[in-house]
Amino acid sequence: MGKSYKFTYFDMRGLGEQVRLGEQVRLLLVDNNIPFEEKRFTKEEDTEWQKLKVKLPFGQLPTLQDDDELIAQSGAIMRHLARKHDLYGKNESERTYADMVYDSMKDWHSVYAKTVYCGDQNFEELREKYLTTILPRALSAFTTFLNRYDNGEHFVLGNKISFVDYTLFEELDCHLRLDSSCLKDYPLLAAFHSRMNQRPSLQNHLMKRATSNVPVNWSGNAN
Repeated sequence: MGKSYKFTYFDMRGLGEQVRLGEQVRLLLVDNNIPFEEKRFTKEEDTEWQKLKVKLPFGQLPTLQDDDELIAQSGAIMRHLARKHDLYGKNESERTYADMVYDSMKDWHSVYAKTVYCGDQNFEELREKYLTTILPRALSAFTTFLNRYDNGEHFVLGNKISFVDYTLFEELDCHLRLDSSCLKDYPLLAAFHSRMNQRPSLQNHLMKRATSNVPVNWSGNAN
């Protein structure tokens, strides 16, 4: 067995207000059979979390411990793992494209977060506005992104998976929680989601996630 990372996050999937997507890291690690330890803070462990928080680079999770290096920020973690495990494309053009798609998802997600964290009073109204005006533009854009390599028949960078695929899969999966029919007019994205959902190395993780009812977040809607 090779080296083992230590990944620390909350006991949720983590599409949070600050776009710290913890679940994308788990998906990448599990799917590529990369050994790792994990600490998941539950709501009941707030005292323990507060003690750790003051020691972290930005006072937030997730973090990844790689030997003596403590890495914060989900994007930095994903890129770090991608570089070390050949998940960052085969040339500079592909790496730049992966970065572009990844950062575009952060912009998209920041709008999504404003909807699901709006509070119960305005949620249905904002949800309807988001689903009818904002989401179609985002899904159309990501259909175009996916279509660039191999007509979107495999992954974002073609026939080899990269770090950005795990983020796109998780983003789509959480949007299906918001509206189970949101991909019906976007067959390329629906097929991509299905392919990722059926990856053999992810089956145990996804099944455990579903049966344990791991929430998308602790304080927003669309869980």
